Amino acid sequence: MANINRVVLVGNLTRDPELRHTPGGTAVCSLRLAVNTRRKDGASGEWTEKPNYFDVTVWGNQGENCAQYLAKGRPVAIDGRLEWREWEAQDGTKRQAVEIIADTVQFLGGRDGGDTGGGFGGGSGGGGNQFIPQGSGAQDADFPGAPADDDIPF
Repeated sequence: MANINRVVLVGNLTRDPELRHTPGGTAVCSLRLAVNTRRKDGASGEWTEKPNYFDVTVWGNQGENCAQYLAKGRPVAIDGRLEWREWEAQDGTKRQAVEIIADTVQFLGGRDGGDTGGGFGGGSGGGGNQFIPQGSGAQDADFPGAPADDDIPF
Protein backbone atom coordinates (compact mmCIF):
# COMPACT_ATOMS: atom_id res chain seq x y z
CA MET A 1 0.00 0.00 0.00
CA ALA A 2 1.30 3.44 -0.94
CA ASN A 3 1.76 6.19 1.61
CA ILE A 4 0.22 9.53 0.74
CA ASN A 5 0.79 12.76 2.62
CA ARG A 6 -0.81 15.58 0.61
CA VAL A 7 -2.55 18.81 1.63
CA VAL A 8 -4.28 21.31 -0.63
CA LEU A 9 -5.64 24.50 0.95
CA VAL A 10 -7.04 27.77 -0.38
CA GLY A 11 -7.51 30.59 2.11
CA ASN A 12 -6.34 33.99 3.31
CA LEU A 13 -3.22 34.95 5.25
CA THR A 14 -3.98 36.02 8.82
CA ARG A 15 -0.70 37.95 9.22
CA ASP A 16 2.24 39.17 7.19
CA PRO A 17 4.80 36.49 6.23
CA GLU A 18 7.79 36.10 8.56
CA LEU A 19 11.10 35.47 6.78
CA ARG A 20 14.21 34.15 8.50
CA HIS A 21 17.30 32.23 7.37
CA THR A 22 18.99 29.07 8.57
CA PRO A 23 22.65 29.29 9.66
CA GLY A 24 23.50 27.94 6.19
CA GLY A 25 21.64 30.84 4.53
CA THR A 26 18.50 29.00 3.36
CA ALA A 27 15.35 31.15 3.47
CA VAL A 28 12.44 29.92 5.60
CA CYS A 29 9.12 31.76 5.46
CA SER A 30 6.30 31.20 7.95
CA LEU A 31 2.71 31.81 6.92
CA ARG A 32 -0.55 31.55 8.87
CA LEU A 33 -3.56 30.62 6.74
CA ALA A 34 -7.27 30.83 7.55
CA VAL A 35 -9.57 28.48 5.63
CA ASN A 36 -13.32 28.69 6.20
CA THR A 37 -15.48 25.59 6.53
CA ARG A 38 -19.15 26.04 5.71
CA ARG A 39 -21.57 24.37 8.14
CA LYS A 40 -25.29 24.34 8.68
CA ASP A 41 -26.30 25.32 12.21
CA GLY A 42 -28.48 22.53 13.62
CA ALA A 43 -30.63 24.82 15.76
CA SER A 44 -31.30 27.70 13.36
CA GLY A 45 -30.80 25.95 10.02
CA GLU A 46 -28.62 28.88 8.88
CA TRP A 47 -25.34 28.35 7.05
CA THR A 48 -22.31 29.65 8.95
CA GLU A 49 -18.59 29.71 8.27
CA LYS A 50 -16.09 28.44 10.81
CA PRO A 51 -12.45 29.40 10.28
CA ASN A 52 -9.65 26.84 10.58
CA TYR A 53 -6.08 28.08 11.02
CA PHE A 54 -2.95 26.43 9.61
CA ASP A 55 0.77 27.11 10.03
CA VAL A 56 2.63 26.84 6.72
CA THR A 57 6.40 26.74 6.13
CA VAL A 58 7.84 27.70 2.74
CA TRP A 59 11.54 27.03 2.00
CA GLY A 60 14.09 28.60 -0.35
CA ASN A 61 13.41 31.06 -3.16
CA GLN A 62 9.69 30.42 -2.98
CA GLY A 63 9.77 31.50 0.69
CA GLU A 64 11.61 34.70 -0.27
CA ASN A 65 8.95 35.42 -2.92
CA CYS A 66 6.20 34.90 -0.34
CA ALA A 67 7.87 37.34 2.06
CA GLN A 68 8.33 39.91 -0.69
CA TYR A 69 4.92 39.79 -2.38
CA LEU A 70 2.40 38.54 0.19
CA ALA A 71 0.70 40.41 3.04
CA LYS A 72 -2.02 39.86 5.62
CA GLY A 73 -5.41 39.21 4.01
CA ARG A 74 -4.00 38.02 0.67
CA PRO A 75 -5.63 34.86 -0.76
CA VAL A 76 -3.25 31.98 -1.54
CA ALA A 77 -3.41 28.34 -2.58
CA ILE A 78 -1.05 25.89 -0.89
CA ASP A 79 -0.07 22.44 -2.13
CA GLY A 80 2.15 20.57 0.30
CA ARG A 81 2.44 17.93 3.01
CA LEU A 82 1.86 17.59 6.75
CA GLU A 83 4.84 17.35 9.05
CA TRP A 84 4.94 16.52 12.76
CA ARG A 85 7.52 18.39 14.88
CA GLU A 86 8.60 17.84 18.48
CA TRP A 87 10.94 20.03 20.49
CA GLU A 88 11.82 20.96 24.03
CA ALA A 89 10.80 24.46 25.12
CA GLN A 90 13.06 26.73 27.13
CA ASP A 91 11.18 25.78 30.30
CA GLY A 92 11.98 22.10 29.66
CA THR A 93 8.48 21.01 28.58
CA LYS A 94 8.05 18.90 25.47
CA ARG A 95 6.14 20.67 22.70
CA GLN A 96 4.59 19.31 19.51
CA ALA A 97 3.02 20.79 16.41
CA VAL A 98 1.68 19.74 13.05
CA GLU A 99 2.50 22.12 10.23
CA ILE A 100 2.22 22.21 6.48
CA ILE A 101 5.40 22.20 4.41
CA ALA A 102 4.49 23.93 1.15
CA ASP A 103 5.68 22.47 -2.13
CA THR A 104 3.79 25.12 -4.11
CA VAL A 105 2.34 28.48 -3.12
CA GLN A 106 0.15 30.20 -5.67
CA PHE A 107 -0.71 33.85 -5.13
CA LEU A 108 -4.38 34.53 -5.81
CA GLY A 109 -5.97 37.92 -6.37
CA GLY A 110 -4.06 41.06 -7.31
CA ARG A 111 -1.57 42.94 -5.17
CA ASP A 112 -4.36 45.38 -4.31
CA GLY A 113 -6.76 42.55 -3.41
CA GLY A 114 -8.32 42.35 -6.89
CA ASP A 115 -8.80 39.14 -8.86
CA THR A 116 -6.01 39.46 -11.40
CA GLY A 117 -4.36 36.18 -10.46
CA GLY A 118 -0.71 35.34 -10.76
CA GLY A 119 1.48 32.91 -8.92
CA PHE A 120 4.93 31.82 -7.91
CA GLY A 121 6.08 28.31 -7.29
CA GLY A 122 6.52 25.11 -9.15
CA GLY A 123 4.34 23.92 -11.94
CA SER A 124 0.79 24.57 -10.84
CA GLY A 125 0.03 26.13 -14.22
CA GLY A 126 -3.01 28.12 -15.25
CA GLY A 127 -3.60 31.84 -14.98
CA GLY A 128 -6.20 33.79 -13.10
CA ASN A 129 -7.43 32.38 -9.84
CA GLN A 130 -7.57 28.75 -10.91
CA PHE A 131 -5.42 26.49 -8.76
CA ILE A 132 -4.50 22.98 -9.89
CA PRO A 133 -2.42 21.02 -7.34
CA GLN A 134 0.96 19.91 -8.65
CA GLY A 135 0.76 16.34 -9.94
CA SER A 136 -3.04 16.19 -9.66
CA GLY A 137 -3.43 15.03 -13.24
CA ALA A 138 -6.23 17.54 -13.89
CA GLN A 139 -6.32 18.12 -17.63
CA ASP A 140 -8.68 19.98 -19.95
CA ALA A 141 -8.74 22.38 -22.87
CA ASP A 142 -7.52 25.24 -20.67
CA PHE A 143 -4.16 23.47 -20.36
CA PRO A 144 -2.14 23.59 -23.58
CA GLY A 145 -0.30 20.36 -24.29
CA ALA A 146 -2.69 18.28 -22.20
CA PRO A 147 -3.59 14.96 -23.83
CA ALA A 148 -7.07 14.59 -25.28
CA ASP A 149 -9.38 12.18 -23.46
CA ASP A 150 -8.94 9.72 -26.36
CA ASP A 151 -5.18 9.62 -25.65
CA ILE A 152 -5.58 8.42 -22.06
CA PRO A 153 -4.84 4.68 -21.85
CA PHE A 154 -7.66 3.76 -19.45
